Amino acid sequence: MELDGRVAVVTGGTRGVGAGIARAFLAAGADVVVCARRPPDAPVASAGRTARFLPVDLRDPAALEDFFAEIARRHGRLDVLVNNAGGAPYRLLRDGAPVRHARVLELNLVAPLTVSLAAHGLLHAARGCVVMVGSVSATRPSPGTAAYGAAKAGLENLARSMAVEWAPEVRVNTIVPGMVRTELSHLHYGDAQGIAAVGRTVPLGRLAEPDEIGDAAVFLASGRAAYISGASLLVHGGGERPAFLDAATVNDAATVHGPAVGPGEPTAHGPGMAGGPGVAGGAGAGGSAGTPAGAPTRTTDDKEG
Repeated sequence: MELDGRVAVVTGGTRGVGAGIARAFLAAGADVVVCARRPPDAPVASAGRTARFLPVDLRDPAALEDFFAEIARRHGRLDVLVNNAGGAPYRLLRDGAPVRHARVLELNLVAPLTVSLAAHGLLHAARGCVVMVGSVSATRPSPGTAAYGAAKAGLENLARSMAVEWAPEVRVNTIVPGMVRTELSHLHYGDAQGIAAVGRTVPLGRLAEPDEIGDAAVFLASGRAAYISGASLLVHGGGERPAFLDAATVNDAATVHGPAVGPGEPTAHGPGMAGGPGVAGGAGAGGSAGTPAGAPTRTTDDKEG
């Protein structure tokens, strides 16, 4: 398989997106170590193989040094580091003390830097790679998770700088997921009907599955991506349908077919656009993938910290 003999560490790999990434690496033949503060409810497994769990606090530099020393002792090498752990509660800026927002920045930006520095020696020796797990929140407003979005924006910039400083021995890239269906999706979007409605705001018509994020991570870690470094790979199903397209009236039947358009005069969007797929369909006027009905209690890309 593509990653036979490789050793991969997935932070926060015990559930959600992290578990999907770990399963994809197992299926690709890698030996996988998942880490978090708490053990998983059930072992992370795929293709008849199981990931090893080791506990660690990613915000403790001394604990991380011990953690990677244990990786070296047990496996003798480290080929891939996936910095997946992260997340944040829904909290408007004015409703949180500065220290709470700082903790979000620490988990989602400072911790991946600390982990990467602790792993650098092993990665350098193996000519390995780092895969950061970012978020679409890095490139759009993120009301309710502003510190999280700022941290993820910083994470992408950090990855690009690391890719330059650590080349050519270590490649560094970022996956940028959109919304992902996990075991905690009901906390973000509600029941099955709510999840389906939110999925319809995505051009591909559904949320991603955790293993699909994993497949992207496997690609970036594989030899097929040997010349890719400092890049950000969007895995978001086409992103979000712009709200103005649903709010605009230019494609209303009365506007398109009314007397204002004279014989031979072109319409704004040309033949076949009015009422076409995705124009009148989807989640309804003004729908936005980032703002489902009801305030979410956690970020949409659920990870274990």
